[in-house]
Amino acid sequence: MKRDEEFVQLLRALPLVSVDLVLVRDGREILLGLRNNRPAQGSWFVPGGRIFKDEPRAAALQRVAARELGIADVAALRPKLLGVFEHFYPDCFAGDIGVSTHYVVIAHRIDVAAGFEVPGIDDQHESLRWWPIAEAAADKRVHRYSQDYLPLLV
Repeated sequence: MKRDEEFVQLLRALPLVSVDLVLVRDGREILLGLRNNRPAQGSWFVPGGRIFKDEPRAAALQRVAARELGIADVAALRPKLLGVFEHFYPDCFAGDIGVSTHYVVIAHRIDVAAGFEVPGIDDQHESLRWWPIAEAAADKRVHRYSQDYLPLLV
């Protein structure tokens, strides 16, 4: 528990740096997960996660891809930098305790072929789903931060 308390103190003072994996299937669909955890709990969101201290960005991409999606070699899928974004949330992983979360997000587009299926799913997501890009753009259940990526995909 002490580690969680220390992490909350860091969230009070500092932004987190993270990677997002924007998987695009056949140029027409985006992979979204229904989030179990805060922040953005209950929203459809692209997979992603924070970069750990002393962890190179490529290693963070691989760790997140393996953990959240079961992808063994994300480098083979040739991720491309989509851009750098900022996400601001009123809550944090510990709940609505008066501590917000600020992410500086390095988003990566990963194009996959038609028929590509994600090998696995982790406890971060209730489910994963391929969404037609236009449908994701119009659906309020898709978090606005994930929707920010959509115009860059077409």
